[in-house]
Amino acid sequence: MARRITLDFLRTESASGVVLAAAALAAVAMANSPLAPRYFEFIGAPFTVQFGAFHETRSVLAWVRDGLMAIFFFVLGLEVKHEALRGELANPRRLALPIAAALGGLLAPAVIYLLLNTGSGPALAGWPATTGTDMAIAMAALALAGPRTPPALRTFLLTIAILQNLGAVAISGVLAGDPVSLPALGGGATALALMFLMGRWRRAPYLFYGLGFILVWAFALKAGLSTALAGIAAAMAVPIEPRKPHRPGVTEDFVEGLHPYVAYFVLPLFAFTAAGVSFRELAVSNVASPVALGTALALAVGKPLGIFGACALLIALKKARRPTGAGWADILGVSLLCGAGFTLSLYLGQLALEASPAQAQMRLGVVAGSVISTLAGLAVLGWARARRLRPA
Repeated sequence: MARRITLDFLRTESASGVVLAAAALAAVAMANSPLAPRYFEFIGAPFTVQFGAFHETRSVLAWVRDGLMAIFFFVLGLEVKHEALRGELANPRRLALPIAAALGGLLAPAVIYLLLNTGSGPALAGWPATTGTDMAIAMAALALAGPRTPPALRTFLLTIAILQNLGAVAISGVLAGDPVSLPALGGGATALALMFLMGRWRRAPYLFYGLGFILVWAFALKAGLSTALAGIAAAMAVPIEPRKPHRPGVTEDFVEGLHPYVAYFVLPLFAFTAAGVSFRELAVSNVASPVALGTALALAVGKPLGIFGACALLIALKKARRPTGAGWADILGVSLLCGAGFTLSLYLGQLALEASPAQAQMRLGVVAGSVISTLAGLAVLGWARARRLRPA
């Protein structure tokens, strides 16, 4: 059963990458066409949500980022919990390599960005944008590399991406630094505690977990906390055990039910609202700015350098082994694909550089770095596949 949910997750991620890329291309095309005023008017339009005492007015882009994306992080948290208890992360012997790779993928890009943006003032805060990996894009690219790609490589990539994204979101939440409303914080903590207590009720209706998630999210929004962390925290309260014997676990049911909506609606919608970069407004100096160059190089160079370097060091020290059937070229290809930060990098960059003029430069760097990483990863994996097919 654990294997089934992982394979279903991989298949959905791979297929949705195409939809995600199409949404991003549509955003860029509209932002640079006669429809640009309508596009920017749409994503900046104020929208009010009111339910009882809850009243918030934000732009469409902000609601997609702080509202719908919380569902993505809820699903990510469910997948992390499932993998930690029943999947790849449950085996300590298999964890050493992806943990080292994830740490390398967090540190090296951040160092490159900070080195290129030393003295840039507020732009220094944009380094979390370099730490994420878009699982949909990476898995879609790996699927394009061919059916002969070692199966263990897909799980290896997924595990690195999950660990890395979890670390990236945690870092972003800690560095947010916004004033916190203590009453709202207390309400969120109470709602989360009730969700954990409800987990002891074996036959608790799924609707109750959904309402609990909404409460945790709403209190986090009012408290000024990261809704991404709220989504992941709420996922940790969902029990993994099935409600009835010989049935899928509760986390499996939620992932299976929510993931297609996240993959084919939430993430593409976020890509459409966040990826629109108007090239007319970007001067040559902005294209070559430290923020744009730092972000692009951090993703395209820093990410594979950190991941591949960490893997090579651990394997050389005989502390871990390569994924079954994978060669060094395969590991390099996966390291490059992890540089496709795209959706998550745009999300983290918006949080870090909100209301900053450097945000457009960051978006340009994310798009450029993600495209370069994806194409380079496909090329390396294609070469590795050709070598496997070559007669001895």
